[in-house]
Amino acid sequence: MSTDGTTVDTPTKKKLSFPSAYTVLFCVAALVAMLTWFVDAGVYNKLSYEGESFMITFADGSTETLPATQETLDKVGIKADLEKFVNGDIYKPVGIPNSYTTVDPNPQGIMDLFQAPIQGMYQSIDVVFFVLVIGGFIGIVNHSGAFGSGINRLSQVMTGREKWLIVIVTALIALGGTSFGMAEETIAFYPILVPIFIAAGYDAIVALAAIYLGSSIGTMCSTVNPFSTIIASNAAGINWTLGLGSRMAMLIAGTVVCMLYIIRYAQRVKNDPTQSLIYSQKKEIEARFLKNIDPNASSTKLEKRHSIILTLFASTFFIMVYGVSSLGWWFEEMTTLFFVSAIVIALVDRIPEKEFVREFIQGANDLLGVALIIAIARGVTVLMDGGMISDSILHASATMVEGMDKGLFIVVMMFLFAGVSFFVPSSSGLAVLSMPIMAPLADVIGIPRDNIVSSYQFGMGLMAFITPTGLVLASLAMVNVTFDKWLRFVMPLLGILVAMAAATLLINVYI
Repeated sequence: MSTDGTTVDTPTKKKLSFPSAYTVLFCVAALVAMLTWFVDAGVYNKLSYEGESFMITFADGSTETLPATQETLDKVGIKADLEKFVNGDIYKPVGIPNSYTTVDPNPQGIMDLFQAPIQGMYQSIDVVFFVLVIGGFIGIVNHSGAFGSGINRLSQVMTGREKWLIVIVTALIALGGTSFGMAEETIAFYPILVPIFIAAGYDAIVALAAIYLGSSIGTMCSTVNPFSTIIASNAAGINWTLGLGSRMAMLIAGTVVCMLYIIRYAQRVKNDPTQSLIYSQKKEIEARFLKNIDPNASSTKLEKRHSIILTLFASTFFIMVYGVSSLGWWFEEMTTLFFVSAIVIALVDRIPEKEFVREFIQGANDLLGVALIIAIARGVTVLMDGGMISDSILHASATMVEGMDKGLFIVVMMFLFAGVSFFVPSSSGLAVLSMPIMAPLADVIGIPRDNIVSSYQFGMGLMAFITPTGLVLASLAMVNVTFDKWLRFVMPLLGILVAMAAATLLINVYI
């Protein structure tokens, strides 16, 4: 204000905000592209099963065909049974130990950086289309009114017992994670469960945590997961049941710790909503997820039509879980299931054709941002492959741990697997790439190979809680939570789980 009494407008500083998930991922992609200019390019020779023969692909791109026999595997140093290749347990190219070769560099430039998300979209189109169809499916269910009525009814029934929502959801999804690697499939649960948790008096982070932490702790401590435990054990040349007891103990302890951690935060938010890490977004998130729900509605019996729709709705997810775990389904079958279910629900609700198309497209549009994040994340892998530095990072990691004490070795291995999984976020891809190289190091140190499998699982699982190249940013986009808020929430828990995992590995090697 001036001395003559007139008011002088003072410019207000614009508050800095954390960048969007798209910007975070693009920065990661730019960093990876830069690494390809400084990290030596190199590859391991790869062995793949081609029906009646093995094919070895060398660093220069040439190939050699060898008979598909156990003798061939022993000759190249891969300690895995031939049967595992024949029956499909090992279905990806396997890195051959002691075959690392540097190659001519192929640094990724500006054009490669901008093309990477496009190529990532091509390579992840099955996941992208799955997400869009789920959005359309949820849009149809919301339009029917059954979802809103069902959540109103459920929230009234659960009054005073809201904590059980956290326990049940976390436990069930952890079970899916440990048994068949439930990860991308959880994308389907956010539009369903977030409104339920919000109606129960919690915030969106509680729903996100119950789903994402459940999946992450389950896959981290996989017991019978064919995409990590079994394929890694097969590639390491051991029976997958070795080390099962310690992983199961870690699964139980880790799941309980996650539940208690979520409940502690959830109760704080329920008692005082201003304690929520996303309190500033409360109205925005409630407007999005509770738009068809009246939390003050009186308890009434569900209409018969709504009951039928909700039964079809729930059955869709049960069929999806059964199909993936028992019938070998993948994204094509799951996407078809949700598309057909949307049509059936529309018929039950007597939604006109044009109205169905409009609501389905609007629902898909709601998840378009999530689909784009998945594509950009895959683009990071495209840059890694193009620059040929994934194998170089793995080779450097293997060289680093040689000659260490077994206790230090196994803990460092866990952190190395965590680091490598940032660049190779596929559990099965990292398993077949790394196990034939890393598992023999256990023989030199004098510890059983199942400890290498456990360190791989724990390292990759811990990194999955926070790595931008994994599923976390897509999950955050589902609930409108930024990456910095997630880190504030999850980092204390991650520290606890790191200590628990390291202790489990040390107990394994010393007892």
